[in-house]
Amino acid sequence: MAKQGLVWRFLSAGSWLVTEKAKSSAAQLFRYCAVGILSNAAGYLVYLSITSFWVAPKLTMTVLYGVGATIGYVGNRNLTFAHTGSSLGSGVRYSIAHCVGYCLNLGLLVLFVDNFGYPHQVVQAIAIFVVAAFLFLVFKFYVFARPVTSAAQKP
Repeated sequence: MAKQGLVWRFLSAGSWLVTEKAKSSAAQLFRYCAVGILSNAAGYLVYLSITSFWVAPKLTMTVLYGVGATIGYVGNRNLTFAHTGSSLGSGVRYSIAHCVGYCLNLGLLVLFVDNFGYPHQVVQAIAIFVVAAFLFLVFKFYVFARPVTSAAQKP
């Protein structure tokens, strides 16, 4: 009977950890969405304004992508992931992540606008969500990942 109690406590402790990790991830996702909604809504309105003056959609997206990524670094590092590690290291990883995100965004525009003839406004609106989901995962597990501590390092 004592073993059953021990097993139950072990399993309960494990489920508590999973629950805490899930809560932490959900909170991060919520904050990421809040930062993203504000910055992307503003960026999309600027995108529509600029392209309405016949500026090329891909050029407009390129300029706005860089500006939005720079503003997003501060919000995501400080608010979303509360990262306290090296700014230089996370900045380099953030830049790499955004280069891949930019290529994904550009690829979607080229594929669906240039090749299939869809309206750039619709494609860019959808691309915002595709790239955002990709970047959340990369930020969480690569750019702002918490250091892994081994059992030997724990007090």
